[in-house]
Order: sequence, then structure tokens, then C-alpha cells
Amino acid sequence: MRPITIKSARAIGEAMVEMAPEANGLYRRGFAGDTFNTAWHMAQWLGPAMPVGLITRIGSDVISDMFLTEMADDALVVAGVQRDPVRRMGLYLIQRDGVERSFHYWRETSAARHLADDPAGLFAALAGVGLVHLSGITLAILPPQGRKNLFGVLAKLRAAGKLVVAFDPNIRPALWASAAEMQQTVTQMLGLTDIALPSLDDEMTHFGDRDAAGTIARMTAAGVGEIVVKNGAAAVVAFCDGETRLVASPVLDDVRDTTGAGDAFNAGYLAARLCDQDQHQAVQAGQRMAAAVLSHYGARAGHAAIAALPPLRRPA
Repeated sequence: MRPITIKSARAIGEAMVEMAPEANGLYRRGFAGDTFNTAWHMAQWLGPAMPVGLITRIGSDVISDMFLTEMADDALVVAGVQRDPVRRMGLYLIQRDGVERSFHYWRETSAARHLADDPAGLFAALAGVGLVHLSGITLAILPPQGRKNLFGVLAKLRAAGKLVVAFDPNIRPALWASAAEMQQTVTQMLGLTDIALPSLDDEMTHFGDRDAAGTIARMTAAGVGEIVVKNGAAAVVAFCDGETRLVASPVLDDVRDTTGAGDAFNAGYLAARLCDQDQHQAVQAGQRMAAAVLSHYGARAGHAAIAALPPLRRPA
């Protein structure tokens, strides 16, 4: 991680209404979204010493009010949440087959698609933050001008030495106009990235990488200095300071739902790095947070599960 004093962190992206299946054909309403999941888990584990928030855009309706209230109740910074007078939050429904899942989305008119319409407002929301996390989904939902605005703000803050950028490509082909658009945009984003958190299956499928070494080589060539390649239950391949290491993933006996596991890993990893833990320790922290989510239904672990994790503290 670049030597920047970090006093708070933000995620940028879309939060959606989540409908998760319960018994007898019933569904439980929640809120989720890849970068929101990451921010939420970071905030719960880090506590008030390292404020974490989400920069997004939601509606002005009752459901959006509920989301904002839940964010505040869970001690997330809400200052970066814009309200839209016309559009509302997107929605998705989870369909489970054992522990695996598929998703059905209603997000075409999501207010979050316009979170980067105002570059001055975005710059102000990130000023003094220190660390920002975003994903390929963040980029995919934005219109071209919104992406341009976002890239300009990130470039300006990084050039001034005031921002560390973490990025999970999290490739969802259905959100992109074409494979070429996705590849060009993700590659451009890598040029603004300090910490990359890719999933190997995505990179092999959509960029043709043969293995984790190929992903690391491509991303370092783009300028990324710290990379963690996730690979499901297989070992994590991590790269930092010119060194590559493998970190075995623990065997889990109580996997109930794989929804949000990668987002939770990102949260644990980034939270540990913010507490000045080395990369190996941070990968293990990510694995612990992912395990907490895998043992619960839905995209987020319960408060009790996070409270049971070893506390994160900066070294004395």
C-alpha cells in the first residue's frame, strides 16, 4: 500500500434492495451490492477508529429512507449518499440451488447509475478520505461521461498523493455493451489502481489469462503494485513488493450460501491492511471474513459473527 496516512475509507458503487429466499416461498428484504457489502463488513470490523462509508445515489422514497437509516444505525458514513428525486434503488432476487445461487436483477433505472454525474461533488466526497474501493460493477453501471468523471477525480487525487485505490474487476458481462468495452475500461481502471482484488475465473474467462501468474503479470504491467487473486476454495495467490506467495484457504464445514463471499474477502483484506498488517496476514483476515459470510444466508454476515472475529488493531 502506498505510504498515505489513511484516516477513513469509502466504497463507490451501487446498493440494491435484496430479496433473499426464506422458507415456504417467502423472501426476506435486505440491502446489498458488491462494494456496499465490502464497506459494511469493513465498518463493522474496524469500528469507529476508522470511519467507512459508501458513495452512491439512492431514491427519495420510503425504501431508500430505510436503507439510509440502516447505514447510519450500522455506523457507516452517509455523507456521500446522494438522493435522486426521480429514480429509485435497483432490486435483485436470489435463487438458490443448494449453496450456489443465481440472481435476477431490476436495475435499469437505478439512481446509482448517476452517482458520478457531478465530478465536483464526487471530488469533495473523496477529499481527505485516504482509501477508496470500487469494482467493475461500479464502472459498468455508469454512463460514459460518468466513468470519465470518476476516472478524472481518482487520477487527480492519486497524483496529489492523497488516495489509495482498491479495485475488484468483478466482471458481469450482462452489464457491458461489449467485451471490448469491458476490457478497455477495466484496463484503464488498472492504471489508476494500487490494490487489485481479482477473481481468477473472471480473469481467465474474460482476459484469457492462463493462471494467476498471468493475471499478476498483466496487472503489474498496467501499474498495479499489490494484487490478490481469489480462487474460490483454492489457495489465494498474492503479490506485493515484487514477491508472490500462496496462502491456502481453510476448509469450511458449514457453507450455507456463497453470496457475497468475495466482497467479504475484500473487506477483511482491506481492513487488515488499514491496520498495517502485512499481506499474508491480510489475506488470512479476508479468509476469516469470507468464512463468516459463507456460514450465513445472504450477502452479509450477522453482527454476532463479525463480533466473534479477532479484533483488528494497528500495531503499537
